[in-house]
Order: sequence, then C-alpha cells, then structure tokens
Amino acid sequence: MAVDYTVIVVYLLGMLAVGWWGMRRARSKSEFLVAGRRLGPAMYSGTMAAIVLGGASTIGGVGLGYQYGLSGAWMVFTIGLGLLALSVFFSARIARLKVYTVSEMLDLRYGGRAGVISGLVMWAYTLMLAVTSTIAYATIFDVLFDMNRTVAIVLGGSIVVAYSTLGGMWSITLTDMVQFVVKTIGVLLLLLPIAVVKAGGFGEMKAKLPTSYFDPLGIGGETIFTYVLIYTFGMLIGQDIWQRVFTARSDTTAKWGGTVAGTYCLVYALAGAVIGTAAKVLYPNLANADDAFATIVKDELPVGVRGLVLAAALAAVMSTSSGALIACATVANNDIWSRLRGKVTGGERDEVAGNRAFILIMGVGVIGTAIALNNVVEALTVAYNLLVGGLLVPILGGLLWKRGTVYGALASVIVGGLAVIGLMAGYGILANEPVYYGLLSSLAAYVVVSLATPATDEAVLTAWRERLAGRGAPELVSEPVPAPQ
Repeated sequence: MAVDYTVIVVYLLGMLAVGWWGMRRARSKSEFLVAGRRLGPAMYSGTMAAIVLGGASTIGGVGLGYQYGLSGAWMVFTIGLGLLALSVFFSARIARLKVYTVSEMLDLRYGGRAGVISGLVMWAYTLMLAVTSTIAYATIFDVLFDMNRTVAIVLGGSIVVAYSTLGGMWSITLTDMVQFVVKTIGVLLLLLPIAVVKAGGFGEMKAKLPTSYFDPLGIGGETIFTYVLIYTFGMLIGQDIWQRVFTARSDTTAKWGGTVAGTYCLVYALAGAVIGTAAKVLYPNLANADDAFATIVKDELPVGVRGLVLAAALAAVMSTSSGALIACATVANNDIWSRLRGKVTGGERDEVAGNRAFILIMGVGVIGTAIALNNVVEALTVAYNLLVGGLLVPILGGLLWKRGTVYGALASVIVGGLAVIGLMAGYGILANEPVYYGLLSSLAAYVVVSLATPATDEAVLTAWRERLAGRGAPELVSEPVPAPQ
C-alpha cells in the first residue's frame, strides 16, 4: 500500500498548496466569495461538476447500483437534470443579478424583509450538507489507513477548512479543478472499465443477475419522483450551487458551461450504477451496499491505480464539502449576522477578513457536528426537505410570477418549513410525505397570501428588471471589467 499512500498524501499536500496560492488572489470580497466573477467556460464547467458530484454521488451512487442495478443511477441522474434545468432556464438571469446569496436575490425581488428568515433556512441546509460531506472522510480514511472515525473526520475536515479559509472561492475553484480531473480519471477512465472486465463483461453480468438489475425503472416510480422533487429542484435553489453560478464570467458562460457540467453528471450517474452492478456480481453478499465502492477498489485494482481511485473518492467528498462550507459561511455572515447587527460598511480588505473568519468558525462547527452525528442519510434528508419545502416556491415564484409579494414569500417559507418539520415528526424523517405536502403547503401559502396583499411596488419591480437585464448592479460600476481569459 506504500504507493497508494504516497498518491493520497501527495494529493492532500497539493490541496493545501493550492489553497495557499489562492490566498494571494483573494484580495476583495468579490474575489474571495465568487472568484471575482471571472471563470471562463472550461473552469466553470469543471468546478460546477465537482461540487454537485460529491461523496453521495460517488460512494452512494455505486451503492445504489449494487442494490438496484442500472436504475440506481436515478439519484445522480436527477442531480444532473437539475443542473441542466438551472443552466438552461435560470443561470443567465441569476448571473446577471451580481449578488452573493440567494437571500439577496429574494430581497431584490420582493423589496427586502425576506432575507433573515430565508437565510436561516439556507444556512441550515448548507450546514448539514457540509456536515454529511465531512462525515464521509471517516469511510475513506478507514479504507486507506484503518483510522479512527474521529481522527479521520478531523484530518479531512481540517484540510478543507484550511484551504477554504486561506483563499476562499479562488482556492476552492482551483482545488475543484484538480478534483474534477482526478475524479474523471479515477472513476470514469479507470474504475469503470476495470470493474466491468473483472465482472466478466456485460454478458456475464446479465447472466448472473436478475433482470430487474437492467430495468431502467427498477428502483420504482415513487422513488424516482421523490428524487426529482428533492435533488432536481434542490439544484435549482441551493446557495452552494448559486454561488458557483455567480463565479461565471458572463451569462453565456453560466448557461453553456453549466449545460456541459449537467451532461457530465448524467454520464457519471450511469458509470456509478454500472460499477455497482459489477460489484454485485463480484461480491453478492455484502452486508452494506455502500461498502461496494471501497470493496471493489481495495480488492480488484492494482497498486497505484487503487490510490488514484481512492483519491478520486476523496476529491468527490472534498469538492462538495468545501463548496457547502463557503456557502454556509457566506449565508451566516452576509444574510444573518450582518442583518442582525445592522450593516456596517467597511473596506474590501475588512470584508475578506470577516468572511475568512466565518469560514473558520463554521468549519470548526461542521467538524464538531460531524463527530457527534451518526445518521448521515437522515441529516441530508432533513436538509433537502427544508430547502425544497421552504425555499423552492418563493425563489422560483420570484423569478416567474410578477404578482408574488414579500408577504407571500415570507408565508411560503414559514408555512412550508413548519409543515416539513411537523410532517417529518409525524411520518418519519425518511418518509416521502413531508416534502410532498410541505411543498404543496408552501405553494398554497405563497399564492393565497400574495393575492391577498398589495402587489409589489413598481419601483422595486423596475429595479429588479434592471438587475435581471445586467444593469444597475453596484459591482458593474465599482469594479473594472476583467480582460478576457
């Protein structure tokens, strides 16, 4: 394993080095939080694919393939569909707003007063997303070094917190590009063909497994529908995803770069399901389906290649973890803390220091919560249920329906969020009903209250339309237009 260990250690040291280098570029709030809004198509596509394809998409995607066969691709497939929908229909408008958070968008659209409540819901989502990603380090380091769970979480989490705190979005973007390349080579170009060959090819796989493993809908229609509600719609409104949209150099980059990333996700989804199906042939009696990835990597890959593929899994976890961490810190500082204490205008350098401090604080909190938490699936389900049930309607309503009002938005967030929490208590956290009925409650509250209250002031809507058209944004005036890259 010495060669494999060397590959992993070099990779981890490289992440820290890139973080240190990124610190030299992050000298303003815009550079620190959204990479100066300067990413071109290639870098934007790579980093967007990196953040949405995390440990759940890699380890979990293979596990679903082990359990259900090719239809196990649906979870990651719906993530790709969400990213495609965001990129084609909404990303250009989102990029032109020149904001930093989803709550800022809500304030612009509705004329203020929606920020703190929506910020709290988004903060809870990004925090739990970061926590669940951080817990995944325990699985990977256990395979690598037989390491204690707490030590593994602290080690992996500390590396992510370090490079994220140093350089903000620039460091995260640069490390994500490395992680994207490592994932592509490790999972798509190495593990996928090796797993299929080791399993005897597709003919042998079909001969040894039930026909349901090759049924595209084998996982069940209700499960697929739930994945669409949670993951496809979740991709449309998550702060971690929007913050990447804000990094695009232009609305064209956001649209077409995101489309490429979404298409990549569809390919990655199928690859994970095929790898899991091959693992079922090789190891038909694993106690836990999520062990399929680690088992096939450990037992079937040659030295060196094994280290690279494990580094790919580590890259998947780190990219999601770092993206969720900076999103969590950005929301905590800009949408909650700044509003509660009263906004104090400071210099760009002061804002970088403040955001850097919040990443460090949130990072320590994420590591501590990850150590204390055991059930990853439940935590992630709670996060996505709150996000979709509480924020989907007011966000999409603000983009699509002129008659929506700030009171309708607030009612939608509160009613949807409380409905989800109450229904999870009644039906169980992993039940489908909370997100179904929570979303319907949110929609009803939004429409009824919006129609019952005065329409949004025309001056607010005019300013909103100006921002959607790419005019009137403060940064467009105060910051020079960067030279094409």
